[in-house]
Amino acid sequence: MKKKLSLMFVALSALALLAGCEPLTVFNPKGPNAETLSNTIILSIITMAFILLVVYVLLAFMLTKYRASKASADYEPPHEEGSHLLEITWTVIPIIIVAFLAVVTVRTTSTVEAQPAGYDDKEPLVIYASSSNWKWHFSYPEQGVETVNYVNIPVDRPIEFKLYSFGPITSFWIPQLAGQKYAMSDMLTTIHLAADEVGSFMGRNSNFNGRGFAEMEFEAQSMTQEDFDKWVADVKAKEAPLTEEKFDELLKAEHVGRQSFSSTHLDFSPAPMEHGKNMDMDHGDMSEEDMNSEHSGH
Repeated sequence: MKKKLSLMFVALSALALLAGCEPLTVFNPKGPNAETLSNTIILSIITMAFILLVVYVLLAFMLTKYRASKASADYEPPHEEGSHLLEITWTVIPIIIVAFLAVVTVRTTSTVEAQPAGYDDKEPLVIYASSSNWKWHFSYPEQGVETVNYVNIPVDRPIEFKLYSFGPITSFWIPQLAGQKYAMSDMLTTIHLAADEVGSFMGRNSNFNGRGFAEMEFEAQSMTQEDFDKWVADVKAKEAPLTEEKFDELLKAEHVGRQSFSSTHLDFSPAPMEHGKNMDMDHGDMSEEDMNSEHSGH
């Protein structure tokens, strides 16, 4: 009786904790790449649920068919040879399941690593997203503005986030728009996404990196191209440029609110080399023209 009560208490506690969790936003995608990932997760869940159903049905059948009987204590059942067919079956089936999920995963990964489907004819907006001390910096080289702890993007346009870190490894993630990818020092990684509708989406660091990890969140807001252009114009007109001294101050700060600047830190603190390029090439060996080309995102 005590054991049953303990199990009930654990179950009720788990339900109480889950009731306070935020909705599973990965199942409410607002972009093509996020939808691809959501469909893959759902397919994997359905596959695993079917496997569990088969296992539980077989378990119930075995428990019923081979349950204890009223035979005498000295009864010895007849010897039966093993079934080669059954042994082959329960070896081949897991191989088929793993191969199926592997093919689905590889195809999904290939899809989300490319520019979103349906946007092939559009020029992507390049945004450099860098992390430091539990905050995010978003640099727009095309627009010449920078934000801290929030990012605005136009709808119906492909977005390329160039990721890197000024400290420990972090993981950039906007669940409703794309999957997650690591941001590291000394190299760039790229994540592609697009927003199909206007809205506000939560972004976060999904890789534990210290005591401020839980507060390392940002808002990603999608808006019409007209509203995006107006926002850029307002930032350039009303906000001060980002100086090297101010940027150094931001890097050292642990937690700051939203901030906007009418220039980017890429002018005096360029992003690292992109992954896949010559990693041995030092920035000091590049000409100014090459550096501008490297960090323009084109």
